Amino acid sequence: MLNNYKHTNYKNTKISYTDAGKGTAVVLLHGFLENSTMWNYLAPVVAQKNRVICIDLLGHGQTDSLGYVHTMEDMADAVHQVLSELKIRKAVFVGHSMGGYVALAFAELYPEFMKGLVLLNSTSRADSDERITNRTRAIKAVKQNYVAAVRMSIANLFSEENREKLIEQIEWVRNEALQTPLQGIIAAQEGMKLRKDREVLLHFAPYPIMLILGKKDPVLNYEDNLEQIEGTNVKLITFNDGHMSHLENQAELEKVMVGFLKS
Repeated sequence: MLNNYKHTNYKNTKISYTDAGKGTAVVLLHGFLENSTMWNYLAPVVAQKNRVICIDLLGHGQTDSLGYVHTMEDMADAVHQVLSELKIRKAVFVGHSMGGYVALAFAELYPEFMKGLVLLNSTSRADSDERITNRTRAIKAVKQNYVAAVRMSIANLFSEENREKLIEQIEWVRNEALQTPLQGIIAAQEGMKLRKDREVLLHFAPYPIMLILGKKDPVLNYEDNLEQIEGTNVKLITFNDGHMSHLENQAELEKVMVGFLKS
């Protein structure tokens, strides 16, 4: 419904995005192996009272790859190019997983654009050594058997009980993920390995921040993630499921987002 793509150029690379609705600008940034179609449920709800911009990040969806490493800063600069094109001066940013890392990089590079920030199944912290090792392993696996590696990594994002319940949704996410080119996958993994710790933003940002976590998130440990918001004004929302709150907790997420944007 919102997938009427527009395009701009950043460093001779085509960046694709959608733009719908009127009001406060809300920028939705998808996660790794996703694209702006991940917002197909949430975007129309938010667009009833806001202007919603969904951006395909570098090497994902309809956006081309820029190189062999896509840093979070590269992705943030591409987002900035879209907002400049649309003459948007301030926006609320919502980032799912990797999209949250990009939103944090954007917040550091372009603080004057920030009206609010929602980190959805995401973290402000850099990768641990173990996580970096896992990414290196994942890069190797996807080079050896692209389809098998992508299919397996998608199922692992949902809580165990939802892997049975949400078979259709999981298959849809897989099909979208399988459209991500190999270069886009590797460049994003390399970029995430390099990303900085940006926890300081959660402590000193002058705009409202909300962190949404899944208690059974197989990717981001729930307890570890609570530590980063101790002593901050970050509003915490906890769902009882996995890493894919937009599908596992669809109705609750819509309600929470509408409430946050109202306030």
